Amino acid sequence: MGLKSALSKPFAYFAVRQVNKWKKRAAEVQEAVFQKLIASARETAFGKDHKFAEIRSYEDFKKQVPIRDYEELKAYIERVVKGEENVLWPGLPIYFAKTSGTTSGVKYIPISKESMPEHIKAARNALLTYVHETGKADFVDGKMIFLQGSPVLDTKYKVPTGRLSGITAHHVPQYLQKNRLPSYQTNCIEDWEEKVDAIVGETINEDMRLISGIPPWVQMYFDRLSERAGGKKIKDIFKNFSLFVYGGVNYEPYRAKMEEVIGKKIDSIETYPASEGFIAYQDSQQEEGLLLLANSGIFYEFVPAEEYFNESPTRLSLRDVELNKNYAIILNTNAGLWGYSIGDTVKFVSKNPYKILVTGRIKHFISAFGEHVIGEEVEQSILSVARDEGVEITEFTVAPQVSPVEGGLPYHEWFIEFSKAPADLDAFRMKVDAALQKKNSYYYDLISGRILQPLIIRQLEADAFINYMKAEGKLGGQNKVPRLSNDRKIADKLERFVKR
Repeated sequence: MGLKSALSKPFAYFAVRQVNKWKKRAAEVQEAVFQKLIASARETAFGKDHKFAEIRSYEDFKKQVPIRDYEELKAYIERVVKGEENVLWPGLPIYFAKTSGTTSGVKYIPISKESMPEHIKAARNALLTYVHETGKADFVDGKMIFLQGSPVLDTKYKVPTGRLSGITAHHVPQYLQKNRLPSYQTNCIEDWEEKVDAIVGETINEDMRLISGIPPWVQMYFDRLSERAGGKKIKDIFKNFSLFVYGGVNYEPYRAKMEEVIGKKIDSIETYPASEGFIAYQDSQQEEGLLLLANSGIFYEFVPAEEYFNESPTRLSLRDVELNKNYAIILNTNAGLWGYSIGDTVKFVSKNPYKILVTGRIKHFISAFGEHVIGEEVEQSILSVARDEGVEITEFTVAPQVSPVEGGLPYHEWFIEFSKAPADLDAFRMKVDAALQKKNSYYYDLISGRILQPLIIRQLEADAFINYMKAEGKLGGQNKVPRLSNDRKIADKLERFVKR
């Protein structure tokens, strides 16, 4: 055991003790966070416009502050981008995290001097919690890689601007800097394929022990490594590789293929970071769910998913949520986002402590026929059948086909890239359809009532999704393909990759 791994264990014990102080009384802690946020922003332009001086309770807040998405908050954010101070939060942000929105184009998410440390602390605590629970700390003695965006920041405005992953690269603790790869120069490469090849060159002969990134892009890195090493498994290239840290997408659709190329099962930690704030992380290898970070400068609200598009949806604080119910998660942050809909849905699997699963995107669903099928349902349906059938999936997405060219009843069209295809594709699709009917009673009614026909699978060529993302200018980084769309914008572009 090296010095760093030896020191990390008492450090982990201390960090977990700090977390334990608040996690069992998270609802009470949330009330204190709420009061502090309101007091801090009382004299901002937003605080004055929404009468923060008169707010004494969460009920008062709901009357004054509506739920907004980025587009609806954009007028305030644009004032900050232009350099105006005290608009959403005291002073100016220290960064803007630049993200790509599907409806708003480029989005600029403020990060304040108060919120930035919470991003770093949460990422650190996710690792320390793992060390404390498992006793495994050897990964800190070797090299670590974080597949991320460029750390180069745009300074043409008063506030430096860049991708969140690039911003956080400037805040990696000093004691990890010598362990960290790739080099700064390689991280600055904008072209993703060129960057991955450079990372492979820098890491293939190193003692890589921790690898972090969004699963599809880590998979691409692994494939390039294996190819460069003459087909070797990752476990034979990196003999001490022991921990995979990921976030951004559900890992389960990728797990089988990842473990195949790695050559063994490996411990993993799921995190839920967003430009708007670090929301949760997996705090146990034994228990389901991600620990909701109730003490990180974010006051959370939850809207029942089925009410989200209502004119006056129910808004709940942490204290009033129910288990196993889908909620749209709403953020109020110490960077100045108020009543902000991040666009994700979550469900609680525990209230002692509060633990969540990320179940999908509030706007990523299919309800062309009133079925309101969500991401969690399609993922669980296909994964359960794939597991039973020994099928491996690289990536997939689903869209409605309302007016089939071939005639007949409409259907859900699944575009799937297999790494190990089913022997009988038609039998496979019928099993997936049956599984989805069990998950969603509205879908069952539409199939049994012959309003819809069973789903259709379009098998895609190898690397179809990589080539699609490349064509869209979204290869690598934090970009990901939506599992579900209620229109055919993605589906129509994938048609050219269908296996003939």
